[in-house]
Amino acid sequence: LQTHSLSLSLQAKMSRPVQAQRLAGIDKNIWVEFVKLAATYSTVNLGQGFPDFPPPDFLKEAFVRALSGEDHMLHQYTRAFGHPPLVKILAQFFGKLLGRDLDPMTDVMVTVGAYQALFYCFQAFVDEGDEVIIIEPFFDCYEPMVKMAGGTPVFVPLRPKAPKDGKLMSSADWQLDPAELASKFSKRTKAIVLNSPNNPLGKVFSRGELELIADLCVKHDILCISDEVYEWLVYDGKEHVRIASLQGMWDRTVIIGSAGKTFSATGWKVGWTVGPNRLLQHLRTMHQNSVYHCATAAQEAVAQGFQRELEHYRKPDSYFVQLAKELQQKRDWLVQSLDAVGMKPIVPEGTYFLVADISEFKSDVPDVPDSDEPYDSRFAKWMVKNKGLAAIPLSAFYCASHKNNYNHFIRFCFAKEEATLRAANDILQKWKREKTSP
Repeated sequence: LQTHSLSLSLQAKMSRPVQAQRLAGIDKNIWVEFVKLAATYSTVNLGQGFPDFPPPDFLKEAFVRALSGEDHMLHQYTRAFGHPPLVKILAQFFGKLLGRDLDPMTDVMVTVGAYQALFYCFQAFVDEGDEVIIIEPFFDCYEPMVKMAGGTPVFVPLRPKAPKDGKLMSSADWQLDPAELASKFSKRTKAIVLNSPNNPLGKVFSRGELELIADLCVKHDILCISDEVYEWLVYDGKEHVRIASLQGMWDRTVIIGSAGKTFSATGWKVGWTVGPNRLLQHLRTMHQNSVYHCATAAQEAVAQGFQRELEHYRKPDSYFVQLAKELQQKRDWLVQSLDAVGMKPIVPEGTYFLVADISEFKSDVPDVPDSDEPYDSRFAKWMVKNKGLAAIPLSAFYCASHKNNYNHFIRFCFAKEEATLRAANDILQKWKREKTSP
């Protein structure tokens, strides 16, 4: 009897493959690897993109009121597609920015962060065999999310042009080649993903660049998934142009936003989509059959945050205005710090991020011939283990066949406390002294 039970037990173990085919080849994740490395070795983490400073007081106070106030319904389910006060203020706010009347019940939907909004877009719109154009460098989740939906990513790179007069390179020096971009559109193209301001470069696409993309979208009748989570973090007087506001684009664009980036509260995971009902109805189908509902109290607090910002719109005491000013100062400080030690920074026009050229530090981390791992990835791992400074390799934001074309850059996050940036500068200065001492 025991022998028979053992035999049945052995037979009961599954031998057939369990992994869904759509997960093939996308099991590795740069953030899992580098977050673990940073937690183990780093004394200063300028890798992952989150602030180490708090959200504004008015937002924290709104969350406390939501949790401790007398409205006990804020602890229960709210409307599945978005807490009514939040979708109403988002419709009012973005209607003002886009110059159109938005219906809060059909033209806005709340998601668990912008990340989920992206996932919904690819799942709702992309069929097996559809092509999705992705501009490189790109936020790394775009590629696996397209593949999980059965689509085929088609990549087009921003190409750097050397600045004149020995100036530091700007993210504006990384540009699309119009003919190359146009060549990527075909009958199989379903959508293009736009990320402006762009993570990781910090590039803010100009009106002319967006008009080029918009004209191609209209000509080929394709969708635009517009990731605008850094929309308020734009520097040097640059303008964030919303592609949905351009001619012919509202009807084919889903705008994605994030309270995490807007209000420096990345852990709250409140995101949203804005677009025409004909597109958002399919995102609602995804939503009701996945998470169904987002955290009520966090939505209530974000709604109050937007109400406050609408009242202070473009005024000096607007949080959006103040945060951009503060981050521009932090950006400038890190630019100077990196430039002083010979890491050539690419000055970003927006976002939390700054990319630096590490070519002059290659002697510290010798190349390994025939290595499959891009040089910047090995450099970033060496740097966190040996210097205690965490950053992310730029090659992580490229497809496999293009990784080695841009493998001498790393990405730093400057949305940090002044003390964090000073500690990073101390590491860099010490490193420079070690390099130059006999």
